[in-house]
Amino acid sequence: MATMTGAILPGNSTVEFKEFEIPKPGYGQVLIKTKASTICGSDIRCIYREHVGKGPEGYIPGTIAGHEPCGQIVEVGEGLKRFKKGDRVIVYHISGCGVCHDCRKGYYISCKSEHRKAYGWQRNGGMAPYILAEEKDLIALPDELTYKDGAQVACGFGTVYEAIEKIGVSGNDAVLVTGLGPVGLAALMLAKCMGATKLIGVEMNDGRIELAKKLGLVDAVFKPGEDVLEKIFQVTGGKGVERAIDASASDAGRQLAIRATRDWGKIAFVGEGGNCNFQPSPDIIHGQKTIYGSWVTSLWKMEELVEHLVRWNIHPEDLITHEFPLEKASEAYALMASGDCGKVAVTFED
Repeated sequence: MATMTGAILPGNSTVEFKEFEIPKPGYGQVLIKTKASTICGSDIRCIYREHVGKGPEGYIPGTIAGHEPCGQIVEVGEGLKRFKKGDRVIVYHISGCGVCHDCRKGYYISCKSEHRKAYGWQRNGGMAPYILAEEKDLIALPDELTYKDGAQVACGFGTVYEAIEKIGVSGNDAVLVTGLGPVGLAALMLAKCMGATKLIGVEMNDGRIELAKKLGLVDAVFKPGEDVLEKIFQVTGGKGVERAIDASASDAGRQLAIRATRDWGKIAFVGEGGNCNFQPSPDIIHGQKTIYGSWVTSLWKMEELVEHLVRWNIHPEDLITHEFPLEKASEAYALMASGDCGKVAVTFED
């Protein structure tokens, strides 16, 4: 019996390693050799520090972590309709039932069936040399993109792309992003490609501010403070931005996104958790503003995003500041939890 080492998260801000049998793909399944697996903020918030949520939203203790995997198919089961051995693939990290209304629209994230299982949460994920996946959960990774690019598509970049599509971003727009962690940085990168003419960021972490500047993703960046709203108005001719995206998940960040948006503007909330206290009449009703909630992405939008990444010649892996082998996953998660980084990746040798 061939085995592999997988990383699991006991919920006390540590990583443990356990031996697992290398799975055999069944009907409609593939075995993927993991090439890269990146760490998401929700891994830290809901699993690494403590196990938050139950049932379909909760982490099952002992499950291999990692819901942002990318790799190459090395073994296939019967009944495949599209993919084959040798294909480079991204895994959409929620395996929906496939037959409910939301799944049929491609939104596995919104599947409410008891059969819904997320990789790295209720079924084994990407923090191991191999991952067993359903063919229906796969997106083809073009040769122009690296495995580290692909690892970020389903969750971080897909989440932002879906939100931007909802609020619309074009050359007419100044765009504000509050919170420049990996998701916020992805928002700036995509908004820039979509033609946004002024990109403004708000972030308190110096390292993330410098990364945004280094990658040329901001025209102006400010630290949170009492005068930050005034500063945003100053750089937008006193009118505010047309579009805003909150990736901070903080009350202050969300309030700023709302109030820095001009009349008739649109705001997307993508940061998970926290709360938001605002005054409906002066903050959104009188200004005719619209707030969108956006959760992850759909299969078809994910495929579209992959095509656009190639067309725009941009690489999500540019947001990766630190890379670790699996045996140092403990260091990788601790660094991501500290916030003193961009994106953190665990990579696997061939």
